Amino acid sequence: MEQIGMAAPGAELSLWALFMQAGFVVKLVMIGLLAASVWSWAVMIDKTLAYGRMRRAFNRFEDTFWSGQSLEELYRALAEKKASGMGALFVAAMREWKKSFERGAKSPISLQTRIDRAMDVALAREMEAIEGRLGFLASVGSAAPFIGLFGTVVGIMTSFQAIAGSESTNLAVVAPGIAEALLATALGLVAAIPAVIGYNKLIADAGKLGARMEGFADEFSAILSRQIDERMNTGGRAQAAQ
Repeated sequence: MEQIGMAAPGAELSLWALFMQAGFVVKLVMIGLLAASVWSWAVMIDKTLAYGRMRRAFNRFEDTFWSGQSLEELYRALAEKKASGMGALFVAAMREWKKSFERGAKSPISLQTRIDRAMDVALAREMEAIEGRLGFLASVGSAAPFIGLFGTVVGIMTSFQAIAGSESTNLAVVAPGIAEALLATALGLVAAIPAVIGYNKLIADAGKLGARMEGFADEFSAILSRQIDERMNTGGRAQAAQ
């Protein structure tokens, strides 16, 4: 039987040599695991930098929001560009606020409900963007060890084929296949461990960002609720005076 990917006894057992002498299936497994590992690191680095920028943007927005600047001015400034994060929640709420009063809103309860719903939709959209690609890390963390194990099984099978072909159990005959199998296992762990750690860290950071946006949404909803009551009461007094 032809021994695909098997090296002759005494062959070099460096990492590169083990990869080159591996069979097609094991090579495919190794390349896939390396690609998954590289992409996982790219996602982790990109998300870490993005979350840092987002936290700084949240701080700037909160400083501006609580500085006493007119909500109308802040809305016009943010509406001219594509707002994100807390700014997106603010714009969504203000847009619903303005549309409702332009159309003569009369029920404060329904207006408050529409504003809250608009912010909920904006929050869900922002969280989807924040958590985007984190699912890939979870998939790599859970699947990579089993993919590496598949490469291990194939490598062990190759070793048994070498034993059957040479009719010898000499270590030099089986060592390349065993080493090839262990390399596939190691690559699976190399891909999985950082992905799991990165996913847990990033999902926790995403949760903190989401909590900050939810807190702002609750505070802004309370502010708008007070203004709605004031407008409705002012309008009611004006009608009574007439």
